[in-house]
Amino acid sequence: MSNTFVCLMGMGTVFIGLICIVFICSFISFVIRLFTKKAPIAPAKATNTANAAALHIQDKQAIIAGTCAVIAEELGTDVSNIRVLSFKRI
Repeated sequence: MSNTFVCLMGMGTVFIGLICIVFICSFISFVIRLFTKKAPIAPAKATNTANAAALHIQDKQAIIAGTCAVIAEELGTDVSNIRVLSFKRI
């Protein structure tokens, strides 16, 4: 057998195998979507801002502390050198 034939057979086998993997993944994805139940998406409700603010205040300090720790680690400085002026949700 020539080298060209061996190379073409090898590449053909690889591409056929890759195409089979794509079809198998697509089929499994289709089967999984058939058996999973979709939860109904409720429309966005107007929430009481006082309750929402009360729930998020407890976590906000921990989030700010964690964010400052990460920034200080990346900058190679101490957390006490970081001053948070504003922390807004985007």
